Amino acid sequence: MSTDTGRNGEDPSPATHITLELAEDGEMWIVTDEETGVTTQGETREHALEMIDEAVALHKGETGDPITDDDLREWGIDPETVDDEVGVPDVPWFDAEGE
Repeated sequence: MSTDTGRNGEDPSPATHITLELAEDGEMWIVTDEETGVTTQGETREHALEMIDEAVALHKGETGDPITDDDLREWGIDPETVDDEVGVPDVPWFDAEGE
């Protein structure tokens, strides 16, 4: 399933394969981009699809600001524990919107 329909008159990106499923509690939609492994969620299917577009763009460095060591410290993560190949450790209280 592709979530990219092309923006601002641009050609759409190549097809994106995702998994979209309702969480066990039935309250959130969980979406994973199969190519990158990026996962996020939304209260509706539409919101989850919007969130995955943003999350993948952030993951690929196509939008947003790079995360700095100061950002990590502010979030309670020791920068020394971050592996550039693996990424930032799981932080249960952090979501794609940074809340």
